[in-house]
Amino acid sequence: MNYNAVLCLVMLTAVSAALAQQTPNTAGKGDGIDVGKSSALRNLVPADSIERQAAQQYVQLKRQVAEKKALAPDTAPELVRLRAIAQRIIPFATRYNPRAAKWQWEVNLIGSNQINAFCMPGGKIAFYTGLLRTLKLTDDEVAMVMGHEIAHALREHARAQAGKNTLTKLGAVGLSIATGGKYDGLVNTGASLLSLTYSRSDETDADLVGLDIASRAGYDPRAGISLWKKMSAASKGAPPQWLSTHPSGPSRIKEIERHLPDVMPLYQRAEKPAPWKPPVAAAPNRP
Repeated sequence: MNYNAVLCLVMLTAVSAALAQQTPNTAGKGDGIDVGKSSALRNLVPADSIERQAAQQYVQLKRQVAEKKALAPDTAPELVRLRAIAQRIIPFATRYNPRAAKWQWEVNLIGSNQINAFCMPGGKIAFYTGLLRTLKLTDDEVAMVMGHEIAHALREHARAQAGKNTLTKLGAVGLSIATGGKYDGLVNTGASLLSLTYSRSDETDADLVGLDIASRAGYDPRAGISLWKKMSAASKGAPPQWLSTHPSGPSRIKEIERHLPDVMPLYQRAEKPAPWKPPVAAAPNRP
């Protein structure tokens, strides 16, 4: 067996071993929603690597936003509200991913008209003021958005996409070896983690996991229905950046309605948060 054949065999063995790895599924046992195991493709990319890359991109984004004076200060009421909601949801994150217990969670608010929010691998969260203000979100609706975005990180959808990319590159390298050509090896996994477009199954996955963890945190899962109605109304034929084109709003609502019996008991027995109220401006001094 020549060197190229041996190298191809080693590569195939490594891929097979990675795909065979499974993380124990601790979710959905006894109550709530069971969405099964995360994609095995994520095992092709080390979790530490994708989380480190996300942290670097998040720092870069914050720097760019701060230079434009669009990064909300820690005392901004809207940011205080977001962090309070996150603080209630995050303790339930380890149910779907034990790694979340070690993440350095961050929540920031970006001043922009975009209707957008995200949570990067490792728990790096950002909301845009356009999402909060344009849709006039209630606390429960904010929790549905946040739960959805956190769920993408917990289910490691970005890592799985990076795994797909790695598999494609491995195939190209293997073909190059087999045909005696030259190859440059595997490139960095990471295009921007801020511009990922998730698949239909990823979005449904995030909807359901987000519904589960937000309900456990004491937020009304029925807000998922009002949220998607607002999102659909805001799209007006051109979906906002945060609104994926698949699945559509109506199909997401039907899926949420189908799973309400699973999560309403979680919400009903959870401790309910006090509703957020914007601070009252001090009355001006009068002479």
